[in-house]
Amino acid sequence: MNQYETVFILTPVLSDEQMKETVAKFKNLLTNNGAEILNEEAWGLKKMAYAIEKKSTGFYCLLEFKGEPSIVNTLETGFRRDEKVIRYMTVRLDKYAAAYAEKRRNKLGKKEA
Repeated sequence: MNQYETVFILTPVLSDEQMKETVAKFKNLLTNNGAEILNEEAWGLKKMAYAIEKKSTGFYCLLEFKGEPSIVNTLETGFRRDEKVIRYMTVRLDKYAAAYAEKRRNKLGKKEA
């Protein structure tokens, strides 16, 4: 199983509840296909570097997960089919990036507690 990190941007016209439902939908898609979700971060509404579909802001979300390589195609197909998703990017983490992500998660966990 590989470790992946995906960041996706949702359209800014969504309500807070709609945004959470959309993130939950993608989390369910991952867990139903055998992935283990390691971390979820909602970065909130942020200004984008350039306008996409005439929108200059978007809701940024990050999901870290472990799964088989085939799950990435399933996830990205879900992103393409959902009109609420403006952009997305999924990367496979090598051992150094995975170690950094774990250290970052632990650091964030201590701040919230």
